Amino acid sequence: MDKIEHTKVFANGINIHVATIGEGPEILFVHGFPELWYTWRHQMIYLASLGYRCIAPDLRGYGDTDCPPSPSEYTALHLVGDLIGILDAMKVGKVFVVGHDWGATVAWYFCLFRPDRVKALVNTSVAFQPRNPALRPIEGFRKYLGDDFYMCKFQKPGEAEEDFAKVDTAHIIKHFLTLRDPAPPIIPNGFSSRCGHHIELPPWLTEEDIDYFASKFRKTGFTGGLNYYRSLDRTWELTAAWTGVEIKVPVKFVIGDMDLTYHFPGMKEYIKGGGMKKYVPFLQEVVVMEGVAHFLQEEKADDLSAHIYDFIKKF
Repeated sequence: MDKIEHTKVFANGINIHVATIGEGPEILFVHGFPELWYTWRHQMIYLASLGYRCIAPDLRGYGDTDCPPSPSEYTALHLVGDLIGILDAMKVGKVFVVGHDWGATVAWYFCLFRPDRVKALVNTSVAFQPRNPALRPIEGFRKYLGDDFYMCKFQKPGEAEEDFAKVDTAHIIKHFLTLRDPAPPIIPNGFSSRCGHHIELPPWLTEEDIDYFASKFRKTGFTGGLNYYRSLDRTWELTAAWTGVEIKVPVKFVIGDMDLTYHFPGMKEYIKGGGMKKYVPFLQEVVVMEGVAHFLQEEKADDLSAHIYDFIKKF
């Protein structure tokens, strides 16, 4: 960990914290919610030892990166713009991309908007879903999962923040990272109502890890990360021109069979039955990890690192 270097890059109008380690072909790691660059620490160290340069930013709104105030500043165009800005500032051309959770969504958009900058993609947890021109994302979630589905509950600015403030920040991080209930989160009374019990950390997560995440979120709050959910419909509006466009880069997709995203209505069949392949024609591998929940890069760090290396070494 002490070999990981930390720098600030000014790109796309904001200051972005970037962690890097290693020399060689570049891998860009894109984290999710509620995470930071730190979520990729195991993969970065592993792949740097095999001759790669690993680049992991805190995305906008997270950690030591600036947090623009408006939800309208967190669309896919902003987020991909940040990543392109980072690569340009670091004089990096094409990269391997690895994403998880919200970072997986950003990675899909990265490949959609700028396939010229991508050698190959290893994406995890969130499958590619084509834009539905007839249905806004939040409207769709309300239709299929109800008003109390967590993404719907996150929409009103300030409401989720007030709910999170009822619980110690470290406990919130523990709750998210150790969650093993694969059912889509329905939270009529907010997440705080589900966070009252003692949480025993699994062997793959330490108090030191929790402290790192919590120390950053105590400073920033959760608004930056929540604004990603609040920008979903705005992204839908702005990406109409990409309706029907396919992901045209080599892809490997990895998901845990206990991942909540795998249990969204129809998702198993879509992933395993060839539905995603229609929109991601260069999808080469799909890996479903048995007994693994959402945060697979933490829970099965070595396994995921090997999955990444086994794929990108081909290119």
